[in-house]
Amino acid sequence: MESSVATTMTPQSLKAIRSPGYGSLFVRRLRADRVTLACLAILVVIALAAIFADHLALADPLKTSMVRRLKPIGTPGFWLGSDELGRDMLSRLVYGGRMSLLMGTWPVANAVIVGGALGIVAGYAGGWLNMAIMRTVDVFYAFPSVLLAVAISGALGSGLKNAIVALTVVFIPPLVRIAETAATQVRGLDYVEAARASGAGAATIIRVHLLPNVLGPIVVYASGLFSVSIILASGLSFLGLGVEPPQAEWGLMLNTLRQAIYVQPWVAILPGAMIFATSICFNMASDGLRAAMESRS
Repeated sequence: MESSVATTMTPQSLKAIRSPGYGSLFVRRLRADRVTLACLAILVVIALAAIFADHLALADPLKTSMVRRLKPIGTPGFWLGSDELGRDMLSRLVYGGRMSLLMGTWPVANAVIVGGALGIVAGYAGGWLNMAIMRTVDVFYAFPSVLLAVAISGALGSGLKNAIVALTVVFIPPLVRIAETAATQVRGLDYVEAARASGAGAATIIRVHLLPNVLGPIVVYASGLFSVSIILASGLSFLGLGVEPPQAEWGLMLNTLRQAIYVQPWVAILPGAMIFATSICFNMASDGLRAAMESRS
């Protein structure tokens, strides 16, 4: 990411998260946020439709028909119209959601594991190891995220796996910084010093004391990366660096339908509308989860 990201959690906030009543307080705040619940419900519906698309009795998303190409929305048998090759848009949007969500979540999950581990090690160890890891991470901040993703995908070649690798590399640096900041703060707390004085090893301290406190900021920040990942993944597919035809993916569909904008504009904007709606829901849900996790006296 271009901008520097910093998450600060005071010892009082960390203590509140570890308190027994924090879980019920979090649930109560989340239930009171109707916007977040609505966004989470929409995301669940999209995810379930994508996962169980094979059981929804939808049309074959790869079946073409030049006679039925570019049918308008509301056509019997094509309730959301058809694309430039006569394929059912409803079916392709549902199956495309499977690929888009996969490319939106998998890189973030990989980055959480790799970036979180590097950040915790850097924050706990300090010294030259911290300097080496963090200065290496700073190199990636010299490049805009979109440019870096395009450059890595272009070097590796098009394809789903290469796109996921490129997006994972893009998301690792900010997560390393988040984990390092939180781990550095927790490292100096009294109970960590007591565990170290009692003879506990570094692995035990990281697993028992650091990880539970560092995981919260990492997960909260990572939840906001899902929308960015979906947009970047769609952009890569739009440029021909992501999912390859004839697979259904929202960014790729937006690319193939761009010439149909003058013939069937409402059909052509459907993939873009799905990208927009999903990314907005991820953003709103992330903000709501972050607000619900804030500890207040």
